[in-house]
Amino acid sequence: MKCWFRFAVYLSVILWISVSEAGSYEDFFRAVNRDDAAVVSGLLARGFDPNSPDERGQVALFLAMRENAPKVAAALLASPATQVDAANAAGETPLMMAALKGRADWVQRLVERGAAVDRSGWTALHYAAIGPAPMLVTMLLDRGARVDAPSPNHSTPLMLAARYGSEQAVDLLLARGADRRLRNDQGLDAADFARQAGRAALAARLARAPD
Repeated sequence: MKCWFRFAVYLSVILWISVSEAGSYEDFFRAVNRDDAAVVSGLLARGFDPNSPDERGQVALFLAMRENAPKVAAALLASPATQVDAANAAGETPLMMAALKGRADWVQRLVERGAAVDRSGWTALHYAAIGPAPMLVTMLLDRGARVDAPSPNHSTPLMLAARYGSEQAVDLLLARGADRRLRNDQGLDAADFARQAGRAALAARLARAPD
């Protein structure tokens, strides 16, 4: 009888913990989406793992950058447990999303917190090259980003800027030594990327031999 009683108590505790953790999980990501830093901070203080992915594989700090949740982002960055380079299921980091959003303030804070400016595969510089703030190209290059960093298919930031970004981003990359002659796995160079986007003048400029 005593053994059964102990087992019943043990089972009830396990079930309570499971329900509690499930509730915390839901509350945490709802708070991230609402930019509710008070709830996030409270859950972190109770031991919730800030690097837990949601059901779509997104980590909270990445979501805070994507959804413009600055209060939650600040709370997450203040937690020593937060891994600033934790990537989502697609391999995207918070720094990459901050660069894509053109948020120089968050790029700066992430780098100060230890975010890796350079990495294998897609990088923050690729994302900055197509984002709304070309100055982030310079900021990342000044902090060690490789100007010709190859993506998994060997597309460079210059190629992406030529098709999706501003001409200012293109010029900034060229001024820092980006190689317009490089080709990706499909055999395309930066001029081809511009041409595919209907940017004939830019394509012609990129196709010219470097001065």
